[in-house]
Order: sequence, then C-alpha cells, then structure tokens
Amino acid sequence: MVTLRVKATEILRRDLGEALIVLGDLNDVTDAATTQILQGALGSEIGTAGFNRPDQGDRQRLFNLAPLIEPERRFSRVFKGNGELIDHIFVSEALLPGQPRTIPIVDSHIDIIGAIPSISDDPNERRGKPSSDHAPITARFEL
Repeated sequence: MVTLRVKATEILRRDLGEALIVLGDLNDVTDAATTQILQGALGSEIGTAGFNRPDQGDRQRLFNLAPLIEPERRFSRVFKGNGELIDHIFVSEALLPGQPRTIPIVDSHIDIIGAIPSISDDPNERRGKPSSDHAPITARFEL
C-alpha cells in the first residue's frame, strides 16, 4: 500500500491538476491503517467539517468515496455473516471540483448479483463457484 501511495503522490506532484482514480479490492476496511495510508492526512475526509475547506495537502490527497455510499449498502463482501467494505474508490481533488465540492454518486451494487454469499476463512468453499463474492462499487461524476 505504501508503494501505491508513493506512486500516487508522484503523479499528483508532477501535475497538480491531475485527475487520478485509485480503485479496487484493497482487502481492508475503510478505517484500517493500510487504507488510511492511501487517504493521507486526517481532517478533510468526505463527511467531515474540513472537507470543503481546501488546505495545502489537498492537491496530493486522495479522497475515499466510501462515506458517499448509503450506510445500509456500505459493504462489498460478506465475511462470516458481516458486511465489509474492502473494495474502494479513491479520487484526487480534481474529480471533486468547486467549493462546495461537487459530489459524485457512489454505490455498492449489492443487489445486482443477488445475495452476496457469506464467505469464511476456508478459501476452498468458493472453489468452482460461478460468481464473485464481491459486489461492484461504482462512482458517477459530473465533470
């Protein structure tokens, strides 16, 4: 995760207006240390008082779009009967333009594939199964 954060910072330092999206299965929940490494400094996350106040770190910050998913849908996999959001979309400031910032529409499509199967510690349980045990996470931007 640190290597990914370093690469994102390099890209954003090189072109301060760069629109950058980092997304995928990070195998960790929103408040895990590894996920926080990508997000950067605390205090300006979506849903906090500092979100619409620019600061010196915004141009290198990645904003996790997870808080924009309705709380009851804020999961992408079910592990031992509990929903977990381990698939994430992080975006640079360029994709949240304006003051107040333009907010994308974000969802976890937990209902598209029917009921997401609950998985366990045994990786062999899913062997040969036809579908993913993750729901897709999407974001729609108005640029």
